[in-house]
Amino acid sequence: MGYNGGFGAPEQKFVALGPEAGGGLTVTEGQLIEGYASLFGKRDQGGDVVQAGAYAGSLARLGAAGRRVKMLWQHDPTQPIGVWDEVREDDRGLWVKGRILADVEKGREAAALLAAGAIDGLSIGYRTVKSERDGKGQRLLTELELWEVSLVTFPMLPEARVAAKGDSLAETWRSLAQIFDDARRSLAER
Repeated sequence: MGYNGGFGAPEQKFVALGPEAGGGLTVTEGQLIEGYASLFGKRDQGGDVVQAGAYAGSLARLGAAGRRVKMLWQHDPTQPIGVWDEVREDDRGLWVKGRILADVEKGREAAALLAAGAIDGLSIGYRTVKSERDGKGQRLLTELELWEVSLVTFPMLPEARVAAKGDSLAETWRSLAQIFDDARRSLAER
């Protein structure tokens, strides 16, 4: 089944993650990142609330088929920027851990933007399988088919922000970005 798979347009949920959410997206050891892509029981700006267990069936089907949730840049299916090595539900939400690939141009850009604090969100791309209305104007999402988790600029769930481990990490990323910029300038002058 393709990205649209004949089931209509994919839906997306944005969440910025950080200390306020009790952990958030963390960038460590080069391009390793981890955090919550979705939080259970939290109403987003669109009035949707993802329920615990909403991803279980989708994750089981992906695992049985030997496939992974994709890591994309800004929900663009033509711009994968890394791999999610671990995607799982816990009592708080959908937790992800993966690697941004420095060999991919957009991966380098995403890593530099994360380090600078310009990007601070994660967002899910999915299809709603089951949902219900609760009478308060909220849509309770009870079963979702998860396709991808993207690094994004604008989160839908603003309670959380990106957290990076250690101040030296940001300096390392700035230095790495400067090395790439210098190399590009040097090649352009030739």
